[in-house]
Amino acid sequence: MSRVRVVREFIAVRWLRRLRTRAAVQRRQQRMLRAHLRFLVVHSPYFRQLTGGAVPKLGELPLMDKAVMMSNFDALNTVGITRDHAEELAMAGERSRDFADELDGCSVGLSSGTSGHRGLFVVSRAEREAWAGTVLARTLPRGKILGHRIALFLRADNTLYESVASRAVTFEYFDIFDEFAGNLARLEAFQPTILVAPPSVLLQIAASAPVGTQSLQKAYAVAEVLEEMDSARIRSALKLDVLHQIYQCTEGFLAHTCELGTIHLNEDAVLFEREELGDHRFVPIVTDLRRRAQPIVRYRLGDILRERSTPCPCGSALTAIERIEGREGDTLLLAGADGASKPVFADVLSRALLYADGFLDYRIVQTGAARLEIALDSDDPEVRARVAAELAAALTGLGCRVPDMAFTMYRPDGQNKMRRVRRDWRGNLDEGL
Repeated sequence: MSRVRVVREFIAVRWLRRLRTRAAVQRRQQRMLRAHLRFLVVHSPYFRQLTGGAVPKLGELPLMDKAVMMSNFDALNTVGITRDHAEELAMAGERSRDFADELDGCSVGLSSGTSGHRGLFVVSRAEREAWAGTVLARTLPRGKILGHRIALFLRADNTLYESVASRAVTFEYFDIFDEFAGNLARLEAFQPTILVAPPSVLLQIAASAPVGTQSLQKAYAVAEVLEEMDSARIRSALKLDVLHQIYQCTEGFLAHTCELGTIHLNEDAVLFEREELGDHRFVPIVTDLRRRAQPIVRYRLGDILRERSTPCPCGSALTAIERIEGREGDTLLLAGADGASKPVFADVLSRALLYADGFLDYRIVQTGAARLEIALDSDDPEVRARVAAELAAALTGLGCRVPDMAFTMYRPDGQNKMRRVRRDWRGNLDEGL
């Protein structure tokens, strides 16, 4: 472990790499992109065969997704690791919950995301160290970077945290699959100054506050979509003015929040193309300009982001995002006034429920062409009537026919990631299904 690389990256991101204009951001991206593509055609058999050894323009390369990455795993990576060996090590780590082992100096892990399809990722030691420096630079509070105790509630441990730890920063890993009471007791003993956890875990901690949170200065939501209603509950319970977010997945460290709480894309290291959806929404297509062991090039994420319509007051030249709305596959498909299929974004329904009250937890699932199942943690008929009325008003305002609504009691669904709005029905209205 080279702490020198971690510190060097921290200093560069925190103080030296000042990208004050969009032109400066784009110049850096293009310079890094040219070097990155030159590297890939030499060191990645997949890209060498794809391009015939000639350095391509980015737009000439095909899109990539999880299926493409997994089917071309052996040829795509530049460190000579085979899919069979990587899966064997990753599965062993998942079973033992010990993630310390490496393969040829690389960390290997599994990712299921919200789609349920298993992915496999490989990250070199140099990439991990640069990533650690970047994350610390983006997340440690301004004015105080020493003496922090960071509690990490994650599905898989990463030994990088422990290796970075020093008198300046101490990390404590909490396995989210462990029994919560035990984790809470450890949290109380640790007394973190910074807390990193999925919203579903933050809600549990908030319900037990102030246990384990008396020293808390900052909290980050990760791995799940953060709904406005949940954010308000967490901020209130933990006595925080801002609940920050880290947008990170197998494909890289993609965005962070500034001190004002605005999400900014990490465009100093990741290039974002867009598949536009209208109304400032887009599906990101990402190219990680520093990820070389397992290249991420024109990777279509399938998430829906909504850009801010006004610049962030913090003055950053990095693109400001209003909200990460969740998976494209969870956009509901309901009938419009003319009977044709009409997309309804999850954010529309989540915001509609802000106007109802009498409940805390909910889940909305489309189970048929004209049917929603709504789980609430209240069986009060008046509460359910208010929820139904707000949803009906929002859908009518979009020009949709109001579907049937069936109410059930809310229960955690046992999935790895909490999804407040979900589409399980996969029919096609346009075909009359």
